[in-house]
Amino acid sequence: MPPSAAKPPVPPPSPTPAPSPVPPSARSSAEERKKRRLALIGGSLGNLVEWYDWFVYASFAIYFADSFFPGDNPTTQLMNTAGIFAVGFLMRPVGGWILGRAADRHGRKSALTLTVTMMSVAALLIAVAPTYGQAGYFGALVLLLARLLQGLSIGGEYAASATYLTEASARDRRGLGSSFQYVSMTCGQLLGLGILITMQHTLTTDQLESWGWRIPFLLGALFAVVVFWLRRRLQETDAFREEAASAGAHDDSARGTLKALWQYRRQAGLVMALTLGGTVAYYTYTTYLTKYLVGSAGMEKTTATLVSFTALTLFAVLQPFAGMLSDRIGRRPLLITFAVGCTVGTYPIMTALGSASSYWSALGLSVLALVIVTGYTSINAAVKAELFPTRVRALGVALPYAIANALFGGTAEYVALWFKSSGRESMFFWYVSGCALVSLVTYVLMPDTRDVALTRAEAGAEAGDGAGAAAGDEADAGRPGGGPGQDRPATAPAESAR
Repeated sequence: MPPSAAKPPVPPPSPTPAPSPVPPSARSSAEERKKRRLALIGGSLGNLVEWYDWFVYASFAIYFADSFFPGDNPTTQLMNTAGIFAVGFLMRPVGGWILGRAADRHGRKSALTLTVTMMSVAALLIAVAPTYGQAGYFGALVLLLARLLQGLSIGGEYAASATYLTEASARDRRGLGSSFQYVSMTCGQLLGLGILITMQHTLTTDQLESWGWRIPFLLGALFAVVVFWLRRRLQETDAFREEAASAGAHDDSARGTLKALWQYRRQAGLVMALTLGGTVAYYTYTTYLTKYLVGSAGMEKTTATLVSFTALTLFAVLQPFAGMLSDRIGRRPLLITFAVGCTVGTYPIMTALGSASSYWSALGLSVLALVIVTGYTSINAAVKAELFPTRVRALGVALPYAIANALFGGTAEYVALWFKSSGRESMFFWYVSGCALVSLVTYVLMPDTRDVALTRAEAGAEAGDGAGAAAGDEADAGRPGGGPGQDRPATAPAESAR
């Protein structure tokens, strides 16, 4: 056999190229996006449960009204339950003051955790409240106490979530981020309505009026436990951490106090005025809509509930799109569009709804009304937060908003039922239009807040390489309570609004 041929040497394997390191900027960007997503989810889900508990009272009132207030007149029973609903709003300014101060002094995260705990306790109280037949008016007293606790909680929840969602969003997406406040609020109501529809198809009317109405309140208490755990895992916003870190450089004893808020009393007045029309319109076309369709249009309860559910679903979907639009064109165009539409459109829409004879006609009119209201709901949280500096932002949003809600939002349903019982129901439509007109004047005169910087980092990026931060210290040194390290960004819109 011939000798075997020599094998050529096998070349050594080519070294595997080392993976390219991820640039620090890319890692930082990815981490930042993840943090913002978690903040959005945590703030939204907590807000959802809070407002589920709040709105479920209104959704199920038609079933438990006679359990606490006996009588033969359904309108009188609803007026009594609506009165307790309105009383809850009277606690909002107190809750806004206490919890707004806590959010400004101890952080947005701690305030958010506290509010959801309080709401859970309130829901549980309603779920176990004895009826008139069991304990006389003691059950109504328990109901009243629970609503007062809910009002206290919601008074702080709105400001804490509005501030948190706005501060946790990127500067060019604050309209989008803050729009999820009303997405979550509406989804909370949809959850309540969804449970109501399910129960309407699985339980008889007698069962719903006897014990079925307690189920959603028990579920609300359980949901809150989950959200409590979630909110404890949230991170504090950069704006608040920046403010807290600079506390040693200036006197922060006034942070989150009424004395500090008084320096921005003009901005507080703006919050009340811009809230007036929006809150009346929102509660008219959401919590009151089902009762109006049943009591005035003569629609079946199940049909009216389905109309509300479908319209609110579409309404929730619209919010992020309107928020994104405000990030491109500004806040004022959307606010003005809402106010004009509500001022001139409320009377014809409500009149037509009062004579709606079918599901589709009622749905079309309801959606039209809620499209108009979207101009306010999608961006109002961002607008209010952008008016104040970090050290009083939560209190500045909470207190004036809560006062406006206590005076107008919480009483809207009661005013509507009062006009109805007096035989002048159409006067309520003009009332809603008048409130929107006041807000329209405010929107026309107020500055647009879209480009406001909420942190010194944003101001520095805008001015370039720290110049904005230096300018911020300089500006703060010249105003009451200011000094090095004080957050400059929101002082710009605040001062310009004066």
